[in-house]
Amino acid sequence: MEQQVKYSDTEINAYILKAVREMGFEYMTPIQEQAIPVLLEGKDVIGQAQTGTGKTAAFSIPMIQKIDISCKKPQGIILCPTRELAMQAAEEIRKITKYMHGLKVLPVYGGQDISKQIRALSQGVQIIVGTPGRVMDHLRRHTIKTANVQMIVLDEADEMLNMGFREDMETILSQMPEEHQMALFSATMPEAILQITHEYQSEDAEYIRVTPKEITVSAIKQAYYKIARQDKKEAICRLLDYYQPVRGLIFCNTKKMVDEMAEFLKERGYQAEGLHGDLSQYQRDTVMNSFRNGRCNFLIATDVAARGIDVSGVDAVFNYDVPEDIEYYVHRIGRTGRAGRTGRSFTLVSGREIYKIRDIERICHTTIQERRLPAPKDILSAKAKKVFAAATEIYTEKDLERLRGMIEREAAKKETD
Repeated sequence: MEQQVKYSDTEINAYILKAVREMGFEYMTPIQEQAIPVLLEGKDVIGQAQTGTGKTAAFSIPMIQKIDISCKKPQGIILCPTRELAMQAAEEIRKITKYMHGLKVLPVYGGQDISKQIRALSQGVQIIVGTPGRVMDHLRRHTIKTANVQMIVLDEADEMLNMGFREDMETILSQMPEEHQMALFSATMPEAILQITHEYQSEDAEYIRVTPKEITVSAIKQAYYKIARQDKKEAICRLLDYYQPVRGLIFCNTKKMVDEMAEFLKERGYQAEGLHGDLSQYQRDTVMNSFRNGRCNFLIATDVAARGIDVSGVDAVFNYDVPEDIEYYVHRIGRTGRAGRTGRSFTLVSGREIYKIRDIERICHTTIQERRLPAPKDILSAKAKKVFAAATEIYTEKDLERLRGMIEREAAKKETD
């Protein structure tokens, strides 16, 4: 096994280390290990990495470390493609800066009252995390001033391009002070991104790449099941009942299938919600909040809608459909097994989709095990084990009253089944 770098063995400020330790991180992920020292040196970085590799900490820790807290003006700007990603990055930076009193972070995005943002900016903010459109808006109004900006980060730059933000991104970059540092992170490197790096980054910008292999393989148990298309919904239920994940993501290739699957699972009594591009922003926020705080256990989504979902503690990812693009497979399953935990991924394969599985194995240097679907008796036994484990725990706590109540409830359920 490769030697991992501990946060405590680096040049990172003690206040940041204390917060990072509290967040449960001891070792750096590959992107953090490579990017943090280079950014602390003051160099520009081009990072090729997917969501879920720990890149927010990779660029925000050096940014935070360089901030002069006594100066209440913007010193760091982070551009993100969606409001969800901006809010998540701002939240993570707040956690990292927990012990750095006087350091203010503000997310700015469309859809939120601009006057509220202007008020917050006027009170003094050192780090701004925002979508290009809204940051641009503030620059036009002179409510964000760039004279003190030392570092700008473009996160998920390819997504920002796809969403039509190129002009805004270039205008923002052109308004940075002469002396500043720039980091760009992107899962893919299309020609347009290379042009931006060429034009707005220094000649000696360092290129850092985390391959899909490092993301997917290490901590994720991957399996696939050969299933006839018409039996796929039933198969998902069996897997949910057998593995009993507390929080799971189910991916479909179409909006229509997301709706069908959400409806099907709700009818079966699962706490499930669908997420796709046709939902309003309010609906998306409502669904995401209920998934984050555990009111909904299973989120069914398309690849496009899932951009910007970054929920810790996803136990399992289910691919109802094999994704169209291998990159998407990496993105999907990379959402489980985060931060050193073991994750699981299950892919349902019909007909010729088996060839896509072979492609994924070849390109990601991984093995996806073929498994047989759990039989009804296996599911009963898994459920019984869970009930027994809970009963044993209660018994050891000598809470017999609770035990009796639980047994009575289970017995009553059996009678109604």
